[in-house]
Order: sequence, then structure tokens, then C-alpha cells
Amino acid sequence: MYGFEMMSFNIKDGFLEGVVRSHRTGMLTVADYNNLSQCETLEDIKLNLTSTDYGPYLVNEASPIYTATIVDRCTQKLVNDWNYMRTQADENLAMFMDYCTYGHMIDNVVLIVTGTLHERDVQELLDKCHPLGMFDSIATLAVAQNMRELYRLVLVDTPLAPYFSENLTHEDLDEMNIEIMRNTLYKAYLDDFAAFCQKLGSTTAEIMGDMLAFETDRRALNITLNSIGTELTRDDRKKLYSNFGLLYPHGHNELAMAEDFDQIRSAMEKVPAYSGIFSKLGYGESQMLDKLLYEEEVKKCVDCYEQQFHYGVFYAYMKLREQEIRNIMWVSECVAQDQKGRIADGIVYLF
Repeated sequence: MYGFEMMSFNIKDGFLEGVVRSHRTGMLTVADYNNLSQCETLEDIKLNLTSTDYGPYLVNEASPIYTATIVDRCTQKLVNDWNYMRTQADENLAMFMDYCTYGHMIDNVVLIVTGTLHERDVQELLDKCHPLGMFDSIATLAVAQNMRELYRLVLVDTPLAPYFSENLTHEDLDEMNIEIMRNTLYKAYLDDFAAFCQKLGSTTAEIMGDMLAFETDRRALNITLNSIGTELTRDDRKKLYSNFGLLYPHGHNELAMAEDFDQIRSAMEKVPAYSGIFSKLGYGESQMLDKLLYEEEVKKCVDCYEQQFHYGVFYAYMKLREQEIRNIMWVSECVAQDQKGRIADGIVYLF
């Protein structure tokens, strides 16, 4: 399984691999979620979380506390951990960690542009942006009227520039075009990220190849589900799928032709890796699909920790911590809205 990286990996990256693996011990367990599920108020949730790794970030928050505040403080824990490791990283690892955050950058760009389209306040939109996806000129995104202006005025000096320059159009930014822009950018980004991981080689290429294949297949699935009943043509839909993954190319051809959930299910079940996911899904239960996909992603991320001498564990840490924050947000919302009976429906357990 291991090549020559056993001999040289720890010279530059051994310390940070030890750091990122140590963060796993601070993630919430089933017992922690059971305790959170017993909470009656958001104050109780805050009290429970103060005994975890999130404690220093929540302990000084004044009452009354809100779900948004809890999520923001927990996200800050991820951001601080990530930035600490990024500042210590060697060239290849630093580049890998930057690639991990480009998806957040794309989401932030789309959030700002969509909010501007609906005449929302720019500062309010900036507050909602993910901290890992921030860049210097992000506030000026509001001035752009079409993708060409977006690139020329704002994004030309950001890491996203290569993805935009290949996909420029003169069309004005409306709801449909913004979503197409998001998915086109994600396609270019994931293709580029996968190529970078393959260039790194060794165990990183093997593990990240599997992780990114799952990510791109999930995006293909979501694009297909969301485009049913819209004006998006089959050819346009197919252009948004990435050029790798377990579904590439035959699964993509079938998804592009699909016109309802059952046809999508049929296309996905032909891939052994996904037939197990859909076998857990009863007919008419498409709303449970997201949770099953999150569970599969968590399983893959946990498996990353079983091997050593690779960068995939950094990507896995970020994904696991983000899932944990989604879990905390779900529990907090259920408690705040007095829907405690639904807490178990939305939690994806990590370990």
C-alpha cells in the first residue's frame, strides 16, 4: 500500500499529520449527541458543548444564545484549526489545503451574486459567507452584471480565475445562469483538484481519487435531480458533469436522459458502490437521499484515518468537522422549535 513516501513523508509533513489526527479525538461521539438530544433549551446545548473542544469558543457567549451564534462559534473552531495547519504546511501540502477551500470560495461568490440580484445588503451577505472561502476583493462582487464583468473586475486575481476564464459568457446573471455558473465552476475545480492529487501520486492519489469520485458523482446526481422540470436541456445537463468518477461516462449518459427519480435511481443502481445506498431507500423516499449520501461520505472520511502518509486525512478532517457542525445546527434548531422528536432523523454519527 505504501511506496517511498514511508521514507520521506514525515520529514516535511509528519508533524501536521499528527496534529490533524489528534483533532479526531475531540469530535463528538454518540454519547455526546445523546446528551445534546436531552437538552431542553439552547442554553443547555451551550452548556453541554462547553465540555467539548468547542468550549473555549462558546463559554463567553452571553445569553440569550441563538442557533446562528452556536454554529458560527463552532465554525470558528474549524477555521482556526485549518489556518494553524495551513500556516505550518510545506509547499505541496499548503497547495492541497488551498484546493480544499476553493469550493467554499465558489459558494461565497454565488451567495454574494445571488444576494445582490435580490438587492440584499452586501455586509449582511458577507457575514453569511464561509470564512474559509474569503478573499480580499469579495465585497466588490456586487458590481458585476454578467460573468465577463465578474471575471474582469473581481476574480482575475483570485485562485478561481482559471475556472472562470474557461467558462465566460456575456449573459446577464439571473437565477438560472447563476446556478449553471456554480456547477460549471465546480466541474472545472473538481477536475483540476483530481489532476493535482494524481500528480502528487502515492497513497494521496489513491485515497483522494476515491473521495473526489464520490463528490463528483454526488454533484452529478444533485444536478440531475434539480434540473428535472426545468428548461435545462439534456446536452446542457451533461456539460455540467465532471470528467471522472464512477459514473463517468456511461452513468452520465443515463443521468442526462433521466426525466424522473425512478430513472435516476435505475442509472445509479448500476454502479455497485451506489446500489447499496439506494437499496436503503424505499420508493418515494427521495427526501432521505441527502442523509444517506452524507453517511457514505462520513464512512469514507473515517476510512481515510486508517492509512498513513497521505494528505487525504486533511480533506477528511474538514468534511467530518463540517458534518459535525451540521449535526449541531440540526439539534439546535430542533430544540429551539420544540421538535425534539425529530432530532434522530437528521444526525449523521461520525464515530
